[in-house]
Order: sequence, then structure tokens, then C-alpha cells
Amino acid sequence: MLSKKIEAALNGQVAVEAASSQAYLAMASWAENQGLSGTAAFLYRHSDEERMHMLKLIKFINERGGRAVVPALKQPGTNFKLITDIFRSLLDHETIVTGEINGVVDLCLKEKDYTTHNFMQWYVSEQIEEEALARTLIDKLNLIGNDKGGLYLFDRDLVGMTTPQKGQGN
Repeated sequence: MLSKKIEAALNGQVAVEAASSQAYLAMASWAENQGLSGTAAFLYRHSDEERMHMLKLIKFINERGGRAVVPALKQPGTNFKLITDIFRSLLDHETIVTGEINGVVDLCLKEKDYTTHNFMQWYVSEQIEEEALARTLIDKLNLIGNDKGGLYLFDRDLVGMTTPQKGQGN
């Protein structure tokens, strides 16, 4: 059975994951409107995966006797000028998400809820990969600079690139 504190923290994380999904959906739409179909496809997949992270939390909360709350969603920002803005925003967002996850993990330890702590380790590992991927993509964009041919190849490469997923579970 989840304590009320842990339940509230997990529901907070549900909201974070939902907001992440919306943010990446907005980024994907922007990229698609810029003719960056590979980037858009990558970000649409990323949005879907963030939604799966949210669903995984909802199911866990309910299975542990808590009550999952589906959050209201705010409209995400869409003020992007360059593709590098997208990936810098993605990295900034993932860094914030990492902090939120670490807060839940810390609470689990304080509350001695080792089952939830164990469950949250998947998210801890996922965040390491998410941040590393964002940094790698930013590094590539920095190498490309203003080279339109390089941007074309970068966008084309993103079509087949998957976002990090270690067994989504249920």
C-alpha cells in the first residue's frame, strides 16, 4: 500500500511525464512545419514514449492501492527559431525531469518504501540515457553549424534513430 506522500509524489511525476509528452509533441509539430521530417518523426516517437512513461506510473500507483490522477495539461511552449533551440530545450527539460525523479527516489528512501524505490530505478536509468542522447544531438548540431547539407543528413539520420528505451514494461 502506498503512503499518501508517495502517492502524491508519484502523481506529481505522472504530471511531469504528461507535460513532457506534450512538450515533445509541440516540438515535433514545429519541426514538421520546418520541413524537418526526420526530426519530427524522432520527436513524435519521443512524445509517445513519454506518454508510456506516464502510463507505467499510473498503472503502478493503481496496482499498489493508490489512486492515480490524470493531470490537466498546459499548452507547451512553441517559441523555437532553430533546430538547435529544440534540442537545447529538450536537454533542459530532461534535466528538470531528472531532478523530479531524484526527488521521488529520495522520498522513497525517507519513507522506507523500497518497492517504489526499486520501481523508480528504471526511471533513473532512463534519464541518464535521455540526457546523454540530447547532449549527443546538440554536439552534432554544433559540428554542423550553418551547413545546410549537414542539417539535411542530420535530419535524415533522425528518421531511424530511436529514443532510449530499456524495456518499457507495462
